[in-house]
Parts: sequence; structure tokens; C-alpha cells
Amino acid sequence: MTPVRIGAVAAHFGRDVGRTLAKLEAMLAGARRDGTDLLVLPGATIGGYVPDLQHPWAAGHSRTPGAQDLPPAFALDDAIVDQVRRLAGPMVICFGFCELEDGLRYNTALAVSGDGVLGRHRKVHQPLGEVAAYAAGDRFAAFDTPVGRMGMLIDYDKTFPESARSLALDGAQVVAALSAWPASVTNRAERLGDDRQARLFDLYDAARAAENQVVWVSSNQTGVFGDLRFLGQAKVVDPAGRALARTGTKGGLAAVELDVAAEVARARRLLHHLVERRPAAYGPVTDADRADADRAEADRAEAARAGADRVDGARR
Repeated sequence: MTPVRIGAVAAHFGRDVGRTLAKLEAMLAGARRDGTDLLVLPGATIGGYVPDLQHPWAAGHSRTPGAQDLPPAFALDDAIVDQVRRLAGPMVICFGFCELEDGLRYNTALAVSGDGVLGRHRKVHQPLGEVAAYAAGDRFAAFDTPVGRMGMLIDYDKTFPESARSLALDGAQVVAALSAWPASVTNRAERLGDDRQARLFDLYDAARAAENQVVWVSSNQTGVFGDLRFLGQAKVVDPAGRALARTGTKGGLAAVELDVAAEVARARRLLHHLVERRPAAYGPVTDADRADADRAEADRAEAARAGADRVDGARR
């Protein structure tokens, strides 16, 4: 393939959908002028994230017990989603939103171009504060795009090595990791750069890129929303785990031009991590106990139902 221009965005996106769409229109127009082929926006681009991961059901800005401040939810065929697709034009755009389907809300990442939807990922791994706000996804799948075969993850997904490995085994050479990743909510540092979560965010980006020998495009929210202070730290990482471009804690764009296929082939020329795996030696990692998995899924479904009941009760 020929070189492509890839950008990872660090920016703040909140509840005001109209303001977000106006911001995206200007941002995407600038990206097109710069010749961008793939632009990865933060998680929860449309409508923002939850404002509190410790007390999600008393998280309204009013601080009134029981007040709700959940992101607005949209069906996949909603006009809002279609507007982002039309703004993308010839570019591939990855963005996050709260997806509504069959009465369930999902923390979703969507890859689109002017031609339509290219791929979708529903966040699989959820921190405790998210369980009552979103239903969990149940798969990782790569998909083909004009910039090559790629996959997507949403923030906490990248904590788990199996997430990125599943995408790489499915042929992804680019992984877009969309985040609304905050600083530590239990052990806050005075400076974001010294925060425990800031270190982990960078560590996971480098490790997952190097483990799987893929191009890693990591975006993140910035600023403050509710009780959460977001890290920024968007970056593009090469298959050796080197950050080729990155932002700081404030809004910005990390952009590079590279030949994805050539970079991946170079990294795998001598040591090909996917080929040289020994799955038979990994035991429980590859021979998952189905009963345990079923029980865990039932627990997640029960938590999601309980959360939905609490929302309905508050609205009544």
C-alpha cells in the first residue's frame, strides 16, 4: 500500500450534541485539507461519557441523589450518526457514541466514511461504574477499510491483552483505541503527568502495539466532565511500540504519514509474534471454562437490568 496519513485526536466532547457536530464539521474539514486518510476521535464523541465512575446513579451535575446524567442514546440509523458519516467524506473516521438497540444502551465505536458504516465495536470490558449505564459487547472483529484492515477497542478494553490479540489474529494491521480515560478517581495526583492512570494509558498503548506488531492509534477525551478529569495523551504508535506522534494533556492532534503494510511487514520480518505463538501451552487462556463464562455473562445481564430498572424508576 501507499503511505497514509493517520491522526489521533485529544479533545473534549460533552453532552451538547449540536455543539459537538459544529466542532466536528470544522475539525473534519481541516483534516481533509491536511490530506488525512484515517482520523480517530475520542470515545463518547457524540453526547459525552458518564460523569462519575464511583456513584453513577447519583451523578447528575445537580448532585441531587438519584439524579441521572446519562449520555443521549442514538440508533445506528439515526440522523446524527448519518451526519457524521456525511462529514467524513473520503476519510475513514472512528468516533464513539451511546448506541441504542432493542432497549439496551451500548458504549459503541463506529468507523465510517462517506460511503457508509465500515465497522462497529461495542465495548466489552466495563469498569464497575459503567455496568449500570451500558450493556456490554461480546466480540472483537476486524474489518476492511480504504486504509487497510483494522479493528477498534474502547478504553478499558485495551487493559486486556486478549482484546488486541483477537483483532490482530483477525487480520487487523491498524487498531484504533478510542478512549474517555480519566485520571485515577481513588488516588489523584496533582499533575496529570504523574497520575497512575496516565502511566498505564501510555504503557498499554506501547505494549499492545508491540505485542501484536500493529499500528496503534490511541485517542482520548480531555478536560473535566462531572467528577472525571481526562488524560488526553493521544498518540500513534508503530509496531515496535514507539510513539511516532503524541499530544499532551490538552487538546491536540497526533498525526503521522506511514505505509501501514510496510511497517507491519518490517516488524514481523524476523520475529512474527502471531505465527510463533504456542496456544497449546497457554491452558485456561485458550480453553475457557464455558460454565464460568456463562455465569459471568448472567451476572452482567442482571446488573444491566437492575441499572435499567433504576433509570426507569427515576424517570417515573
